[in-house]
This record gives sequence, C-alpha cells and structure tokens, in this order.
Amino acid sequence: MNRSFEPRDRLILALDVPTAEQALRLVEETRGLIGMYKVGSQLFTAVGPEFVRELVRRGERVFLDLKFHDIPTTVARAGVEAARLGVSMFTVHAFGGEGMLRSVVEAVGDFCARQGIARPRILAVTVLTSLGADDMAMLGLRTGPEEIAMDLARLAYRCGVGGVVASARESARIRSLIPDREFVIVVPGIRPPGASAHDQQRSATPREAVQAGADYLVLGRPLVESDRPREILVDLLRQLSA
Repeated sequence: MNRSFEPRDRLILALDVPTAEQALRLVEETRGLIGMYKVGSQLFTAVGPEFVRELVRRGERVFLDLKFHDIPTTVARAGVEAARLGVSMFTVHAFGGEGMLRSVVEAVGDFCARQGIARPRILAVTVLTSLGADDMAMLGLRTGPEEIAMDLARLAYRCGVGGVVASARESARIRSLIPDREFVIVVPGIRPPGASAHDQQRSATPREAVQAGADYLVLGRPLVESDRPREILVDLLRQLSA
C-alpha cells in the first residue's frame, strides 16, 4: 500500500443501518470525506445486492463485509458474485482454511481476467475485535487472539489473499511479520478519542491504528449514531494529517 495516499482514502464508513434510505443519507452526509463504504450483514440482508450496485453506479467504492465462511466451492462462487457486483474489497474468514482461501483467490482472479474487470481485494478476517482471551479459551483455543491472528495472517498471505482484517493490537506484529506493502491491514473497531468501545474489546483510535501499521480504518457507530458525522470526520482527518 502506498503510504502517500490521502488520509480520507484510509477511512471506511460502516453503513450498519437497516434501510437503504438511512444508508444513502449517511453517504450523502459524508461524501468527499470517506474513501469507501462498508456494506455488512445487516444492510445486505435488509436490502440485498441491488443497493451495492447502486453505490457502485454512483461512483462509490464498496467494501462488502459478509465474511464468507463455507466449503471451498461455495465461497469461491460467492467471491465471483462479489466481483460481479463491482465491489472494491470483500471478506472471507481465515478460519475457513487453506483450501477455501486458495479456491476463492483463484476463482475470483480467473473470473475477473475473463471478464476484463478490476479484481476486488480479498481480505481474510483473523479474529473478531469483539473477542478476547477468555473467548478463545471457551472455544477450546489454547492461545490468545493476538497469536491466533498472527497464524491466520501468515496463512492468508501464503494463499495469495490481498490483506487481513485485524485489530490495532495485532497490526504492528502483522506488518513486521509480513512487510509486503501490497498486503493491506484493515482495522475495525476504530473509535474517536473518548468514544464508547461498545462491544469491541480490542478497539483503537485512528492515530493509534495508523501508528500500529493499519492501511484502512473502519468507522461505525460513533459516526452512524451521531447527529454530526461530517464534523467528526473533519476532526479525524485533521488528526490523521497532523
């Protein structure tokens, strides 16, 4: 990832709302201050793929965050459909394993080459930022989230995936482990200074995440639930530019 890109290009706004009308209102309110819009499970389930197509038609970059996790053939086919929608990035779960990751990378690459269209960046989700060490133990995993994230990031890179989704706590170690700047790190759970962490156990401020090696920052509830999202974004961009 080129470090010279504009601060706003780092920012991804999670459109975690139940209707297309609310989502489009957020897009209009934040236009010009956001590099990409994330469509996740809630909005996609409510309004479907046509909303993604609408955003792409409007010239917006879309991050489809559905965290595909299934047998290799199913995830590969889902990845092809994500590419067909015209999204810029989409997610799969790294826990799906090597066979699943390699299948989706190959299928999407082949499809985009045949169609002559831009290839979306595939991101592997490592460990959800809502999970902590106790959760890992309850799942029968003997190491904490940071060590698991390292192992999954290494696996994703080996399989040709374009980057990972990980918390800011793991970002510096992932970047040290994988110095290839084409392998991007997307950090969710971003909170402006003083904002509530909600259900995020491993959150960070924008500056903390960038200093830890993040390429992209996902902003959600602090903006979505605010009556002044544009003001918050202007302040965040000022901090990132300092």
